[in-house]
Amino acid sequence: MAEGYIFTENNVELRIGDGLWNTISARRPHYDLKCADSETGQVSWFGVVEEYGHPAIMGLRLAFTGDAISEIETIICREMEFGPFPSIEGYDAPRPLMLADVPEGERVSREEMIRIANGYFDTIELNDGTLHTEFTDDCDRIENGLQTTNTEIEGYPIARMGTADQFRLGQYIYDDRLRDRRFPLVDEEKGIVCAAGFIDHAGKVIDVTWTDGSKHKSIFHFPHSFVLLELFKIVGGKIAGVEAVFVTVPYNMVSPWLGRQAYVIQG
Repeated sequence: MAEGYIFTENNVELRIGDGLWNTISARRPHYDLKCADSETGQVSWFGVVEEYGHPAIMGLRLAFTGDAISEIETIICREMEFGPFPSIEGYDAPRPLMLADVPEGERVSREEMIRIANGYFDTIELNDGTLHTEFTDDCDRIENGLQTTNTEIEGYPIARMGTADQFRLGQYIYDDRLRDRRFPLVDEEKGIVCAAGFIDHAGKVIDVTWTDGSKHKSIFHFPHSFVLLELFKIVGGKIAGVEAVFVTVPYNMVSPWLGRQAYVIQG
């Protein structure tokens, strides 16, 4: 470990040896999604861990100073999480899309990759149906192990739609703010940006009208925030896949990482 290292678990700063270090009993080998950024000295891993037989989905980011670890950021979605998360069943192996290198002719610059990923956050913040980034037609999103696009989810018919079409409906109008956005890792070979930030839900938007005129109720009725690590696969200047690990934290919770990293875009 580097002197003065920083370690957080679900947005709380801890010392090495605390938190998951006390309870982890296994790492399931089948889900092994790794990314690396040699320019910033960052790596990430998404997978499944166990705590005495209870599975949880984990997003991990490490930063190195020389040969020593200087930053450890973890998001661990356990069974207590809000909604249908985590979904361990079916979270069997990373999509080949996320593991594959992007052909050189379909790659874009690091700066453009970050711009495209940040456009996703612009799209989801106060979602009014406007797209601030581009998606491939087959772009799917996985949230805490659950595929939420182009699939069937009981009680959630919008899951049948693709990522872009869901956003065009403005269904996320209850997302009040996507703030403290960070883009610490860009894997140019895999075409993946690893991003971090918060989604704030004030709970004040209850009655929702989508862009097609249909009326709905917000699923959130109290103030809270999500803290997240999220991967964006970018091919040919478009988002081709999204994978997120997030957990609920107190509303408007402050990030221990602010002021410590240079790659922050305020949202």
